Amino acid sequence: MRFFVFIILALVLVYPANGQNCNCKSNFEWMKKTFEENDAGFQYIIDKKGQAAYNIHNQLIFEKIKEAKNLTDCSKLLSEWLKFFRSGHVGIQLMAKTADNNGENEKGEYETFNGDISQFKKYIDTKTEADFEGIWETSPYKIGIKKEGTNYIGFIIESGVESWKPGMVKLKIKQDNDKLVSTFYMRDHSIDKSEDPKLIGNNYLQIGQWELKRLRPVFPPDSLDNYYEIIYAQDPYLKELNANTLYFRIPSFDGSEKTAIDSVILANKDKILKTENLIIDVRYNGGGNDDCYYELLPFLYTNQIRTIGLEYLSTKQNNQRMLDFAANANNEKDKQSFKEKYDKLQSRLGEFVNVYDEAVSIRRYDTVYEYPKNVGIIVSKECGSTTEQFLLDAKQSKKVKLFGVNTFGAIDFSNMYYVESPCKEFRLGYCLTRRLWIPDLAIDNIGLQPDFYLDESIPPYKWVEFVNKILNQ
Repeated sequence: MRFFVFIILALVLVYPANGQNCNCKSNFEWMKKTFEENDAGFQYIIDKKGQAAYNIHNQLIFEKIKEAKNLTDCSKLLSEWLKFFRSGHVGIQLMAKTADNNGENEKGEYETFNGDISQFKKYIDTKTEADFEGIWETSPYKIGIKKEGTNYIGFIIESGVESWKPGMVKLKIKQDNDKLVSTFYMRDHSIDKSEDPKLIGNNYLQIGQWELKRLRPVFPPDSLDNYYEIIYAQDPYLKELNANTLYFRIPSFDGSEKTAIDSVILANKDKILKTENLIIDVRYNGGGNDDCYYELLPFLYTNQIRTIGLEYLSTKQNNQRMLDFAANANNEKDKQSFKEKYDKLQSRLGEFVNVYDEAVSIRRYDTVYEYPKNVGIIVSKECGSTTEQFLLDAKQSKKVKLFGVNTFGAIDFSNMYYVESPCKEFRLGYCLTRRLWIPDLAIDNIGLQPDFYLDESIPPYKWVEFVNKILNQ
């Protein structure tokens, strides 16, 4: 399943900032106006759900905003408003730090671990039974968890973000009558509360939506640990399951992963072309950059791959991105290309514009490889965006079948753009483009269906085993 300005704020909604009247109402009005005028998917949803439903939604949110007590409350309400439109490729981010519900004391200081971290590390290495205590990792943090009475406190040991320093309390687990409850402080120090934190296997810990991997001490793995090793893999890798089947895990299509993905493919090219079956596991891969999967397509290819194009909603604000691209272009050719696209968009303000002049692109390769003969791609509900585009391209091959459950559904509207609120408290992300398959084909909030649905009787840690069995029949 990535910047914050930290300012101490009073626990009221109205205060001056750069001459603006900064409160939840003004932030909502800015967000609503910006989204209505610039988001590529706005009018599609209004046409689909109806203006009356939208008016009711606006009124309900506005009434709640009157009761908002602080920026954290406001942030939740702005997010709730956006959910009317879609669940992916949209979001509001609270940029300003709030002192109202984020682990600060009355002096504006964060709670810290009172013990000695070096002594804690020595103590942890003496443990012989698996429980919550240990040193854990959830990127970009390494967290120590220490038992205090019947409760647990988790604190930063190492951090990859400036806002979290060693010793700062990152989470708490408390006994509440007959159950455990947890508090997890997010990157912006807001709170995520949940119930029933639990060990998964010996070396993984589930706290609400957060999954932590044990670093110390490490206990012997069981079948669940092996599954989480797959799911938590940070880098792509390929291994042999048996003489007939290779397993290729791709955790992310983020642009920074392209070199790693291409390297795995190049290093194993001969092996892939000599092996009958290939399993590609993209579970929890939320997308990234289409370029990251292009080197994989030749191994799947059997016939031409048709990719449906997109069009941009032309507004003065949206078109600015093309000028930004032109200003940062590496060469004169790219600079001129972006400037031409900008001019084309500006000439048709208020319209959807296909800047590429083609509705469908077609990809062909010179060779159809004998191996792999069968390709099983494992998907989960977290797969979205670029990962879904990969699946749309891959499933056009006669070799490919999808296994798992419906994907996330975040591809109809894409190319996100981010703008700051006038008061610099929020950052809105919305979409510039819509796919040309709209309205005939809808994927957002629905997802892509697998060819083999893996129901609840097949637990996720057995999915690879199941697909391996199918491909080898």
